[in-house]
Amino acid sequence: MPSFLDLGVPAELAAVLAASGKTEAFAIQRDTLPDSLAGRDLLGRGRTGSGKTIAFALPLVARLAASGGKRRSGLPRGLVLAPTRELATQIAATVAPLAEAAGLTVTTVFGGVSQRPQEQALRGGVDIVVACPGRLEDLMKQQVLRLSAIEVAVLDEADHMADLGFLPGVTRILAATPAGGQRLLFSATLDRGIDTLARRFLSNPVSHEVDEASVPVGEMTHRVLVVDSPENKTVLVRDLASGTGRRILFTRTKHQAKKLAKQLTAAGIPAVDLHGNLSQNARERNLGAFSADPQDGGVRVLVATDVAARGVHVDNVDLVVHVDPPVEHKAYLHRSGRTARAGAAGTVVTVVLPEQRRDVKDLLRKAAITAPLEQLTQDAVTELVPERAPHVRPAPPQQQQRQSPKQRPAGGEKSSATTPPSRRRRRRRPAGQGGAQGQQHQGGQGRQGSRGGAQGR
Repeated sequence: MPSFLDLGVPAELAAVLAASGKTEAFAIQRDTLPDSLAGRDLLGRGRTGSGKTIAFALPLVARLAASGGKRRSGLPRGLVLAPTRELATQIAATVAPLAEAAGLTVTTVFGGVSQRPQEQALRGGVDIVVACPGRLEDLMKQQVLRLSAIEVAVLDEADHMADLGFLPGVTRILAATPAGGQRLLFSATLDRGIDTLARRFLSNPVSHEVDEASVPVGEMTHRVLVVDSPENKTVLVRDLASGTGRRILFTRTKHQAKKLAKQLTAAGIPAVDLHGNLSQNARERNLGAFSADPQDGGVRVLVATDVAARGVHVDNVDLVVHVDPPVEHKAYLHRSGRTARAGAAGTVVTVVLPEQRRDVKDLLRKAAITAPLEQLTQDAVTELVPERAPHVRPAPPQQQQRQSPKQRPAGGEKSSATTPPSRRRRRRRPAGQGGAQGQQHQGGQGRQGSRGGAQGR
């Protein structure tokens, strides 16, 4: 099996990968790197977990480092477009150590945070921008940055871009980059206008499709457990959450995710939630806690809505639990894909009430998943949770000012509707200063902001 050096990766970049335990290239990396490192436009097809972030991060950094271009205010040389702020943050985290080794800088651009730190980073000069389309277009219109110096442009998860309705913006953005630059497009499918995008912007591209059998998915086991009452479902979910490995529990609504995370934490199973009502600061804090080692204060349980199904890529997730079965089979597959990544084994459990049996059978059929519906037994619980994590005494609740949900908008900020008219003017924030603030990502330093609203759900 060829090493990264054998594939033409510069030694200093291969050393960064080796330091993090990545010594053998995955199939999509082996197939695409010789072409992308040589400067060819490329169309890569492969599902999530196939290793495509490193497949485009390496040629992006290597070619910019080799070109000798200078860092200039408002004129980045490398661009990565991503559909969600969570994915953009994680792409930047992968690119940053490689960029640092090559003397390059990285920043993220997306909404849901103040754009001022992003403006400052761009005006100070950065080499690589990882962005969601909406905020990037906003900054382009404000002439904070121009794309006329882009040498390498990457479009990641183009199929998800199409699902979210971003392709018109992506088209405008790519049209603003130089025609002679290198372009790398990665997508799981080529429908919904992605083929048109590829034909317009890729010049004589080489195509690589990773066969599903070659993707290192380890072993994904699907179990469907039927419980006879909501009370027994609650007990089962708590049991499934109590194991020693990382696990993601998916609920259908934001309210359920928040409530379940609180219930588990109160029961001695520390958990964090992730959903669209959280501020960007809270999203980053909770995802960071889930990604961290439990020995260093991390938590093992993430309770999420579908916002996390495509945008969150955390390795070593042992178990995915569909607390509420999704409505569509695509959502089932996207949720389930959070486990059995990068060669590790994983289990997917769907919890089913009697009235949901028919719908779940139809869901599994459409997803091409073969898994019998099992009546819940203690043996099944023991198989899925052979070892329990130590009970953690919950911290005493902080004293908080009581406020009804109707008075608290998404993101936790107080509404001016609850403020007396005579005081509203004094308490109003200056424009552009709400939420968490993204920072320039230089050599892996700093936290990343992300695009809110439609661009970053």
